[in-house]
Amino acid sequence: MLLVYTHKITPRLTFTFKHIFTRILNVEVKFSTKIEEFIAHDGPKFSYAKQALGNELFIKCTDLLYSQGIDYLDVTVGNWDDDPCFFQTKLSSSIPFDVFSASFYLLSRYEEYLPHVKDQFERFPANESLAFQHKFLHKPIVDVWAYKFKDILVEKFPIYQENLNSQRKFKFTSTVDVDVAFSYKHKGFVRTIGGLVNDLSKFRIMEIWIRFMVIFKLRKDPYDVYDYVISLQKKYGIPTTFFFLLSEYTSYDKNISSGNINYKLLIKNVADYSKVGMHPSYFSMKNEQKIKKEKKRLEQIVNFPIKKSRQHYLRLELPETYQNLVDLEISEDYSMGYASHYGFRAGTCTPFYFYDLDFEIQTPLKIYPFAVMDGTLKEYMNYTAKKSYKIILKLAKEVKKVNGSFITIFHNESISGTGQWKGWDKIYENILKELSN
Repeated sequence: MLLVYTHKITPRLTFTFKHIFTRILNVEVKFSTKIEEFIAHDGPKFSYAKQALGNELFIKCTDLLYSQGIDYLDVTVGNWDDDPCFFQTKLSSSIPFDVFSASFYLLSRYEEYLPHVKDQFERFPANESLAFQHKFLHKPIVDVWAYKFKDILVEKFPIYQENLNSQRKFKFTSTVDVDVAFSYKHKGFVRTIGGLVNDLSKFRIMEIWIRFMVIFKLRKDPYDVYDYVISLQKKYGIPTTFFFLLSEYTSYDKNISSGNINYKLLIKNVADYSKVGMHPSYFSMKNEQKIKKEKKRLEQIVNFPIKKSRQHYLRLELPETYQNLVDLEISEDYSMGYASHYGFRAGTCTPFYFYDLDFEIQTPLKIYPFAVMDGTLKEYMNYTAKKSYKIILKLAKEVKKVNGSFITIFHNESISGTGQWKGWDKIYENILKELSN
């Protein structure tokens, strides 16, 4: 057990320390505000305070973990060896910055509560983040800091090396968003005719031919990759979760009707072999009733409670979106990442609990941060399939260094390998193959 002396125990402090020590390092941590108890403890320990008690391992604290509410913070990024850091402290500290306040700043998404310019979809954009501006978005920096601090603890307390060195294992999870279940099938008469007219107006003869072949069951629908993905899950042993969109039709939500019997059968079939979650629609970001309705639709199809969720378009408004998910008893969210850039939005590759800065509490909602999305690489960054593959493996390598959780987002469209996604079916399988080893 690791003992930490602090002059005050706060919800922010316990949230941050539990993430770093319990979830990342697998080390049990205990707090004490009594100097006598701290001095008498003969196991690994350190103090987190304004000044050291003696010559112990000491981390100088700033005020962030002892504060409440949101204030503008002057954040200057420096270096800890070769890694970026901020909330620097004086040389008396065992490390040159308040690693716990810096971690809380990233994990709580503190900067997203501050005034910022939103993108065209009303999202907090990557380029507004500290990590993007200082070029460490590609690193799970909180996990990196945690492992470096663990090395300091092991050096200080070598007799407890085995306890402090108990390591977790790298884990890869594939997630698939189903925004449009089928390219041509089950669209209904009006949408089918509309699509046909659109193809004719643009002289897309091949599209017309494929459409007729699919409709008359002479060819498989290009987006119908579900059996293929499930077979890869079984072949490589990579857990896969599908997120299904079940909203009314809008200009941003173009899936087939949630009442379509074929769509229901598809979801039920997938749920027999993989985990499934809801994909709350574009306009659900601030609308609890909309999420509630879509959650109920999915639960009526699969006949079990839905606990997993990812926002469509990754539209996330903090803290409101997450507060709504908590109220609806969603326990896992997979929206934590950026659409426009790959990397670690919350600075970590370790699932963590949403800390509500409005109420200063850790909630039951567990956040599973993803590292990269297919559309980010192809549509936002205009990377080739070959370069995208290298980027994904490079990110996985960063996560492997800290034995973290690597989560990707693909769509059934990209896994189809058709149209603009030519070659991406091979990328998807090669990633599963590479990371299953």
